Amino acid sequence: MKQQVDHHKIAPKALKGMFELEKYVANCNLEPSLLELVKLRVSQINGCEYCIEMHTRDARNAGETRQRIEGLGVWRETNFFTKREQAALAWVEALAFIYNTDVSDGVFEQVRNTFSDQEIVALTTASNAVNSWNRLAISFSKISGYYNSEGELKI
Repeated sequence: MKQQVDHHKIAPKALKGMFELEKYVANCNLEPSLLELVKLRVSQINGCEYCIEMHTRDARNAGETRQRIEGLGVWRETNFFTKREQAALAWVEALAFIYNTDVSDGVFEQVRNTFSDQEIVALTTASNAVNSWNRLAISFSKISGYYNSEGELKI
């Protein structure tokens, strides 16, 4: 598929708020590897090829193993993830599917028992940000293969 619109070049001001969200997430004191797992899992759910490539590489750069990355889609069936990671993944999955069902009290209690309120806001912000990036990339047919191993866009 050919990229339809280069939204970065056409409307950089429209993305200003998105980049501010990214700054907040990058400085929220959650573990970088956890944030990349969250971003990768949400991108998998949304089916964003470009973002899956990006966050797989970023997760590897943050120290994630191939086994954990490959097992992320079935994280509930593995023993690769800590209780903290499981709570975060359950939370962001519930948020990704919020259009279909409410976030259950059980999922909220799981995240609440594991994370501080500030960390829950950070996880939610990270989830919302990657959901928005996924929708931009999918809407405008962002092509994979343009993200280098150092975690930078190849332009």
